[in-house]
Amino acid sequence: MNSRTVSYTCPYCGKNYEIDIYDSVIADEDADLRDRCLSGDLFRSTCPRCKRDFMVQYPLVYIDRSHRFVIWLNETAPSETLMRSIAGPLIPQGYTLRRTPTLKEFAEKIQILEDGVDDRVVEVAKYDSLIEYLDNKKGTAEEITAIEYQRTENEVMKINIRTDDKGLSFLIPVSMVEEEMKESGGLYDVDNSTFPVINADWIISLFAPNGSEMLS
Repeated sequence: MNSRTVSYTCPYCGKNYEIDIYDSVIADEDADLRDRCLSGDLFRSTCPRCKRDFMVQYPLVYIDRSHRFVIWLNETAPSETLMRSIAGPLIPQGYTLRRTPTLKEFAEKIQILEDGVDDRVVEVAKYDSLIEYLDNKKGTAEEITAIEYQRTENEVMKINIRTDDKGLSFLIPVSMVEEEMKESGGLYDVDNSTFPVINADWIISLFAPNGSEMLS
């Protein structure tokens, strides 16, 4: 792990105080840090003056050597030169490299890649679940608050569509989505060396360039 202390200003009362942040986490070296990344506790802070709790997001490189993936938590894309220099030694070793702009995507991505599932498959499954949800008139796109990956068991993914007052689960066979992707003519191909962002905006952009708000 690589941590340091920095000065931070409370967004509620303006109090300056010090917090510990991590530049990198090696998950297979510290199970507690892995759990805190997954739960979000690593980014949780409490102001010593006003006692408000909130999340502090900062750039972090998450490395899981046993599952061979690296997740770069960063709201903005670092330079292509920097990304490729980091990716260079990892790609020949079979690492999956991803960037996540938000803490929610960060935690979900850890779960997906720990489960050994291609995250592109997950996003296609989410999109297919959305289409089925709308086609079967279970609700409207405006009512949806989240479309989430929950788990994969026996090669079947569970995808949850949530609204303010209810939720609906879809069970999607991984093989079915993989076959759908094989027939796409390379539509879902990504450049692993650039730490691509594979999320709702990515999948929507492939089908409806002006409709990313559907899954926002």
